[in-house]
Amino acid sequence: MSHQYAVIMAGGVGTRFWPTSTISKPKQFLDILGTGETLLQQTYRRMATIVPEANIYVVTHRDYVDLCLEQLSGLSRMRVLAEPSRRNTAPCIAYAAFKLKKRDPMANFVVTPSDHLIADEAAFKAAIESGLEATAEKNILLTLGIKPHKPETGYGYIQFNETSVNWHEEVKSVKTFMEKPNLEMAESFLATGEFLWNAGIFIWNANAILSAFEKDMPDLYSTLNAGWKVLNSEGENAFIEDVYAECPNESIDYGILEKARQVYVMPVSFGWSDLGSWGAVHEQRQADDDGNTGNGPRTLTYNAHNNVIDLPRQMAAVISGLDDFIVIQSGDRLLICPKSEEQAIKRYVSDVKHDIGDDFV
Repeated sequence: MSHQYAVIMAGGVGTRFWPTSTISKPKQFLDILGTGETLLQQTYRRMATIVPEANIYVVTHRDYVDLCLEQLSGLSRMRVLAEPSRRNTAPCIAYAAFKLKKRDPMANFVVTPSDHLIADEAAFKAAIESGLEATAEKNILLTLGIKPHKPETGYGYIQFNETSVNWHEEVKSVKTFMEKPNLEMAESFLATGEFLWNAGIFIWNANAILSAFEKDMPDLYSTLNAGWKVLNSEGENAFIEDVYAECPNESIDYGILEKARQVYVMPVSFGWSDLGSWGAVHEQRQADDDGNTGNGPRTLTYNAHNNVIDLPRQMAAVISGLDDFIVIQSGDRLLICPKSEEQAIKRYVSDVKHDIGDDFV
């Protein structure tokens, strides 16, 4: 019997990818990069090369349960954890940890977002397997840190001690977690060689993470522990529906990792991107001679450079004299804005919802 599991977090709404990503079908359920697979399908396939498919769980909002089952033919309903409300990463990880421990007291698992890009899947597999080996033997909280290659301001950072622990050559102890820095601070992080990007990928055994919840988030622990008897039974969904709103809206980083003692990081490099914006997608796509990406077969560009373009393939379009813009149409929704303002897309979507209507978001 394998004690290795995977938990895929797939409940986000992907607002920064509007108008392609909508509340009814967010980013993780889309083939953003044109690979023939949605981001969720890519993530599930990757994890199935590491742990038995029957040991892969997906945490999502209850509105997306059917989408998950539709896109993942090997996923059973019993392995979908349906959140009645979005409460950030700490509650969904605690829910998964209780559920896995009830199934297998020796459960050892990786937690991963559903919508990230992994270019080097062999290196990813090796890193996860090495991490699972470490957490099977030690009651530690392990996070993966991406070796940075540029001063990125869109990610959180992890400062680590350069000397490896004496029980695993790839694992380092964590000094501190840092919020997203400004450019000057990001440049200083890069220069020291002591900082890694926080990828939001975690590995631990169920006992270790639940002990951390009991110590550092006792109210959340008590709320979910009250349903121990009904986990993995027909009564589970009703219990979660009743109590989930009581769970704090808290990230695992702030709620646990920044407080716990036994926190470690494994520096890794496997072509990672969180695909957190249209700009990040632009970097991953094949560009034309003018730096434009996503051009459809009927899109003509003249004196246009470094644009992110995503228009319906059947649409005839001419783009002239436009540089460094995002031009995206999906259905009856159109976005045209400078790439430099892409962080404002969340606000634009809020305004669309308020001023035009829910049907357009």
